Amino acid sequence: MENWYALRVRSNREAVVQSGLRSRGFDEFLPVYRARSRWSDRVKVIQRPLFPGYVFARFDPSNRLPVLMLPGFVHIVAFGNGPEPVDQAELHAIRRFVDSGLPITPWPYLREGEMVMVQHGALAGLEGIVLRATDSLRLVVSLNLLQRSVAVELDRESVKPLAARAVAVGMAVQTLKREAPNRRS
Repeated sequence: MENWYALRVRSNREAVVQSGLRSRGFDEFLPVYRARSRWSDRVKVIQRPLFPGYVFARFDPSNRLPVLMLPGFVHIVAFGNGPEPVDQAELHAIRRFVDSGLPITPWPYLREGEMVMVQHGALAGLEGIVLRATDSLRLVVSLNLLQRSVAVELDRESVKPLAARAVAVGMAVQTLKREAPNRRS
């Protein structure tokens, strides 16, 4: 049985690659979600890729030339020596999300040890370390106020990941700061 692979494609060319795969007889999957797009004279509901720049396809990697020749194709996602298959359970879960008809939206990938910034609410502007990402869509973030560590439970919606900054959960708490206004005596 052939595996599913993630294909990196050029920006805004997901549908072109999906169509090319379909016309060549490959199983393809482009998960999309509905989003509102505001134009100058109206608001329109459009479909956008759930994973911009990626399309999933099932094929034999030893016979990948037809895939490599697709307009808009960049590369097959690979680790080490060759293409890395997509986990079937993860792909099945994504397919179920899309097929459910429920409202879905892309979400930043958050993991334990990652640095985040609180964007909304009373703690806006604080940075912290994700200590635990729970099933209830809550995060426990460690914040260091006055040289003391404080754990707080926040909604995922109120935080955003900080670019490429992660720390080990078991490490000593780093000094995290809250932007304070400049005071002049």
